[in-house]
Amino acid sequence: MEALEMLTGRRSVRRFTEQSVPRETLEKLVSAARYAPSWKNTQTARYTAIYDANIRERIALDAVMGFAGNQTVIRSAPVLVLLTTVEGRAGFERDGSPSTGKGTHWQSFDAGAAAQTFCLAAHRLGLGTVIMGIYDEEALRRIVPIREGESVSALIALGFPAELPAPPKRKDVGDLLTVFPQEASIG
Repeated sequence: MEALEMLTGRRSVRRFTEQSVPRETLEKLVSAARYAPSWKNTQTARYTAIYDANIRERIALDAVMGFAGNQTVIRSAPVLVLLTTVEGRAGFERDGSPSTGKGTHWQSFDAGAAAQTFCLAAHRLGLGTVIMGIYDEEALRRIVPIREGESVSALIALGFPAELPAPPKRKDVGDLLTVFPQEASIG
């Protein structure tokens, strides 16, 4: 699969088969995701994989703020990955002082890059993913041990797709791209 095909072919998958995802496959995904770019190569992304259906059910019931969409996805996926990030590193100097005026913005930026890299690697291996952002972190902490000094950045459902959704409509390039100055040619 070529890179552009992989980028344009990946979909957010919300329905999965019951087929388990082997641990070796999960390790390949994390191995690939560790190459995601990060602030000053801090590599703050961490992954907690939840295979246990009972724990996933507790998360669905108690930690997604009653959002039915996430509840359904979590119940369908054979694996739920909690993407956490080490706090106070991305966007900060080693002494803890901020490197930019963006504060903790870079932590989320790095988490997004890590999540997308993880999801693209999964797509390349024939797996489906969806990144979920509606969750109650304190409720998650009561269910799953999350290391001190880390915070939850996203939930990622992982499994073999039961269906591949059609691509959603995308904005035109002209709506997304500004060339400055306008006379500049892109070549």
